[in-house]
Amino acid sequence: MKNEIINNLDNPGSLEQLYRHNKKDFKTAFFEIYPQLEQSPIAEFWLQRLNYESETISWGSRSEIFFILVSCLIAGLLAKLPDIFGIDEEFFYSRNIGFLVFPFLIAYFFRKNKIDTKKIIILSIGTLISLLYINFLPNSIDSSDTLLLACIHLPVLLWFVLGISFTGFKRQNPQKWLEYLSFNGDLLVMSAILILAGILTTGITLGLFNLIGLQIEDFYFRYVVIFGLPAVPIFASFLTQTNPQLVRHISPVIARIFSPLVLLMLIIYLGAIIYSGKDPYNDREFLLIFNLLLAGVIALIFFSVAGNLQQEKTSSLWVLLPLSAITIIINGVALSAIVFRISEWGFTPNRLAVLGANILFLIHLTMVMIKLFQILVHKQPITAIENSIAGYLPVYLGWAALVVFIFPLLFGFN
Repeated sequence: MKNEIINNLDNPGSLEQLYRHNKKDFKTAFFEIYPQLEQSPIAEFWLQRLNYESETISWGSRSEIFFILVSCLIAGLLAKLPDIFGIDEEFFYSRNIGFLVFPFLIAYFFRKNKIDTKKIIILSIGTLISLLYINFLPNSIDSSDTLLLACIHLPVLLWFVLGISFTGFKRQNPQKWLEYLSFNGDLLVMSAILILAGILTTGITLGLFNLIGLQIEDFYFRYVVIFGLPAVPIFASFLTQTNPQLVRHISPVIARIFSPLVLLMLIIYLGAIIYSGKDPYNDREFLLIFNLLLAGVIALIFFSVAGNLQQEKTSSLWVLLPLSAITIIINGVALSAIVFRISEWGFTPNRLAVLGANILFLIHLTMVMIKLFQILVHKQPITAIENSIAGYLPVYLGWAALVVFIFPLLFGFN
């Protein structure tokens, strides 16, 4: 894209075609090469054009709106299948929660990126096989650790399939995967806004009906809330793609605010653990919460780094470097606790899954911390960290696939 822009700088028509074909790639490439083109009036024109943010909300084309509305309707109907056909809710939702949202998001980016039919068929078949596999696994959630682990890790696989769709099958392009991480941050923010709006609407609706003596709480939650929840990430994705200006600056601000707060919290928390005498080596519930905290902090670090790369800012990386270091310490504590429990009581599916995840986190965090140090101390370009983040993501994909498809066989579906 960079070479095409440079070669067509004196051809406004070709530049316009490049822009309309792939606006996001054009914008990214243009800003990267703009320092070389500052003397060009055409480059100055495109700089102003690309930096202009419309104050109006774009609702996309009619076909796109129709696609989103149909997707939301079908997702809502799927969420109501247990009520419609009398399916056990625990069985259905534990196994299929990811399939209420991800296939529609995957299809949306298939359409948006104009993926060719062969690739669509390949991913669709893989998704269908996963759907059939998880629903035909034996035993219940209460009696099978491997089934529970498969249900937890299957959405991770679907998340990677969505990433492949989002990047347009450019699996080896770290910039695209960093854009995908940034998209996830924007999606979380937009989804939270929509959920807050939904909560407000729900409160007003229930309050108004209560005033006239009608108690509709049970009906409302069973037929409105459950029907509408799968639509939230679908509609939020549509809004972030058609109106990137809505949350483009919010996600980095949130990351900048919360990164130092989380760093301070973790320092205090480590001291509080020592003071309270809590023992992650023998307290299973505490170790579980400890690992959930670890996963959340790691996600914050990766999203924050991706956001800084998008804006090419290194200032807040000074917070992310010590945050990565202290997260590695927490990871080390969790990892040693898992190793201790395995040495004392042997391997179980849960312990092996947590052990593998902690080892992957430790390696990835160390790679990222080293790159952050090199960028800040040795003045390497900020883009040097791209491969450290995006290049490692397939490792998580492989581990999730192992837990979903191999663990049940390895442990006899126990």
